[in-house]
Amino acid sequence: MNPTRSLLLASLLILASRPASIEAAPPPEPRPPVASPRQLRWQELETYAFLHFGPNTFTDKEWGYGDESPALFQPTDFDADAIVASLKAGGLRGLVLTAKHHDGFCLWPSKFTEHSVKNSPWKGGKGDVVRELSEACKRAGLRFGVYLSPWDRNHQDYGKPEYVAYYRKQLRELLTEYGPIFEVWFDGANGGDGYYGGARTTRKIDPITYYGWDETIALVRELQPDACIFSDLGPDTRWVGNESGVAGDTCWATFDPKGYAVGKTPGEILNVGMRDGPVWLPAEVDVSIRPGWFHHAAEDRAVKSVDRLYKLYFDSVGRGCNLILNIPPDRRGRIHESDARAIKDWRRRLDAVFATDLAKGAKAAADQSRGGDPAFAADKAVDGDRATYWSTDDGATTAELTLDLGKPTTFDVVRLREFLPLGQRVDEVAVDAWDGRAWKPLAAATSIGAQRLIALSEPTTTDRVRLRIVKAAACPAISEFSLFFSRAGSQ
Repeated sequence: MNPTRSLLLASLLILASRPASIEAAPPPEPRPPVASPRQLRWQELETYAFLHFGPNTFTDKEWGYGDESPALFQPTDFDADAIVASLKAGGLRGLVLTAKHHDGFCLWPSKFTEHSVKNSPWKGGKGDVVRELSEACKRAGLRFGVYLSPWDRNHQDYGKPEYVAYYRKQLRELLTEYGPIFEVWFDGANGGDGYYGGARTTRKIDPITYYGWDETIALVRELQPDACIFSDLGPDTRWVGNESGVAGDTCWATFDPKGYAVGKTPGEILNVGMRDGPVWLPAEVDVSIRPGWFHHAAEDRAVKSVDRLYKLYFDSVGRGCNLILNIPPDRRGRIHESDARAIKDWRRRLDAVFATDLAKGAKAAADQSRGGDPAFAADKAVDGDRATYWSTDDGATTAELTLDLGKPTTFDVVRLREFLPLGQRVDEVAVDAWDGRAWKPLAAATSIGAQRLIALSEPTTTDRVRLRIVKAAACPAISEFSLFFSRAGSQ
C-alpha cells in the first residue's frame, strides 16, 4: 500500500464493504495514548539518513569550536543529486541535514549571521546546501528534514535572551524557504566552552528554562504542522538513549516526559520507554555508519559491515522504532564509495530477506474473532494488507492464531505488527511450531507496536505455526503475522 495512506481510513472502508448479510461488529476502541497522523506517517518511513556536513568535514573534528573560518568550507565536487541517489539506492526514504552544528556555521545563506556559506569560497558565496539537498530530495521522492543545533559556539549572544530570538529567526528561515519538512531535529547540547564571537569562554545555561522549548515547538507547529519534532523528549519522537543503534528488547512507544528535561533524561529510561506512559512518544534510533559522525578519511575502512547494518535494522526497526543512519558526505561533497556500497548491499540483503512472506495467504484460524465478524477474522493477519487486522472481543486479552502453511515450510524470521492507530495493546506474545505431535516453543517477545522482528537462532521447518497472545492491555489488533527465510538465497 502507499506509505502515506491513512491506515485508519482504509480500515473503515473495509468495514463498510462487509456483505449486508453479516452483522457488523464495531471496531475496538483505541487504547490511549495513540499516534497522531504525523507520527503514523513518520513511523511508516522506517529508515532514513542523517547527514553531518560542515566545517568539521574539513578540519577532521567532530565538534567545531566555533572559530573556524567560513573559507574552510569548500567542497570540490558537491552534487546533491548524487548524494540523494546514493541514499535512495540504500533504501533510505529521507534525510535530515545538519543545517547548523554546534560550531554555528550555517549551510544556507542565513540573513542573520555572517558565519555561513555566503562567506565561503564555495560557488563564490552563492551556494546553498540546504536548498540543493531539499530540491534533490523532491526530485527523487525522498523526505527532507533539518537539524538546527540549539548550542552555538560561534554566536556572541549565546547564553543571553537575544540568542534565543536569533535561533528562532533561523528556524523560521529553514521552515519557510525550503519546502515541506518531515522532521525537525533538536538535540540536548546545552552549552560549554566556545568562541562566542571572539570571547573564548565557557557559557552554561539552564536547559529547562533557557531555550523556551514550548514557544519553539509552537513555531514549528505553525510553520510545518506535518513535521515530526525529535528531541530527548519529543514531542513527536524521542531519543533511544544511546548512539550505538540499539533499542531496548522491550521498547514501548509510550512515555511520560514529566519531570525530565532535554539533555538530562537517563538513557536507560529512554531506551525502554514506559508501558503506561500518557504520551505517544516512539523512539528514534540514531547511529553512524562510521566511528565518527562527520567524514574522516582515516575511517574509510571502518564503515560498518553489511552484517552489522543488518543487525542494526533488527535492533531498531525490528523493535518498533525508526532508524536514522548517519552517512556523512566527504570533502568532495559526495557519499564516499565505501559508505554507498555498504548501504546498497545492505538494502539488497533486506530486500532479499523480506521479498517472500511465507505466511501470506496461509489458512488462518483463531480461537476467537471479534463478534464472529469476517472483517476481524484470523485471515486478516496474513492478507498482506496492513490496514486490516485480526481482533477479538473486548476483554479478551489472551488469544491464539494458527496458520496452516499447507506444506512443510522453512523460516527463521517472524514479523509481527499491531494496527497502530488503535495504540500499543499487546504486552507479551509467543510463537510455536507443530512438530507432528505437539506444539514446540520457538520464541517469545514483549512490545510489538509498529513492528516486531524475531530472528530465530536456527531455521525451523513445519507446516503449522501458532501465535499466542500471552498478555495484553486491551483486545489485540494484529495486522500482520509474517514468516521469512533469511538464508533462502544461500541454500
